[in-house]
Amino acid sequence: MHNAFADENVIRRLLTGTRTWAFVGLSDNPGRTAYDQAGLLQARGKRIIPVHPAAATVLGEPGYASLAEVLEKVDVVAIYRRAEHAGRAVDEAVAIGAGAVWLPLGVVDEAAARRAREAGLDVVMDRCPGVEWALRRTP
Repeated sequence: MHNAFADENVIRRLLTGTRTWAFVGLSDNPGRTAYDQAGLLQARGKRIIPVHPAAATVLGEPGYASLAEVLEKVDVVAIYRRAEHAGRAVDEAVAIGAGAVWLPLGVVDEAAARRAREAGLDVVMDRCPGVEWALRRTP
């Protein structure tokens, strides 16, 4: 059950103790959830890195076509892709040495989440960063 990937301590640690979040699937379309969530975290002091095949600049940050192109250390990879594509992004997060993966509401891939956890990454799945931030009244 994916509630195993919604540990309160992990969620709090990722929201408060991390700096750099790569958003897989983030485009310059303000009508998309990834755009809203990246903007929210950016407004709360997180560095966001857009990762999308178009590699566009989003929210003032230069984009990358893939996680492998990101040269800096990534604390959290937020995966805003459909569930059937999430596993590949999780594997890429493991390959770049990310500290965690966050799969938002409706994006559930338990096999990929287990692979990430077995590789030593923290995993949050089927949770919204904005909602979790509000629930915890995180500064």
